Amino acid sequence: MNKVSVVGPEGGEVIDLGPARIRILEDGGTAVHRLGVAEITLAPRGEGPPQHRPAGHDEGFCVISGAAVITVGGAVHEAPAGTSVMVPPGAPHTFANPGDEPLVMLNTFTPDRSVQYFRDLRDVIAGGGEADARTVAEVMGRYETTPADDFA
Repeated sequence: MNKVSVVGPEGGEVIDLGPARIRILEDGGTAVHRLGVAEITLAPRGEGPPQHRPAGHDEGFCVISGAAVITVGGAVHEAPAGTSVMVPPGAPHTFANPGDEPLVMLNTFTPDRSVQYFRDLRDVIAGGGEADARTVAEVMGRYETTPADDFA
């Protein structure tokens, strides 16, 4: 019999990253590392990560509540609740919450690499480090992801 994972509204591993709260709903254990799923809550007027390119995984975002701005290279997309965005490997992207209410998004990763990225970033902060651009880039690099400052 296959293992089934059920995570209730108060369940999941919670990772606090300053203005972002990540609730891991699938860490890859049930999906044999093919898929990771997280709920991301971003504070009002909060910024997401620096624009970045994942080389070895896809990322998906579904806006549950609030409204996001999704930036893909030089293109800026308004993303109200109900919007879905799929980002293939190599596409530069980031997100932000320009609003006065928290932004809640469901985030998927195939495979599940970003789950450990969030854990590693949490550990850096817990150890007294800052989540500045240099540190974030170093941690991203562990998971075949690089900062994107050129959009060709």
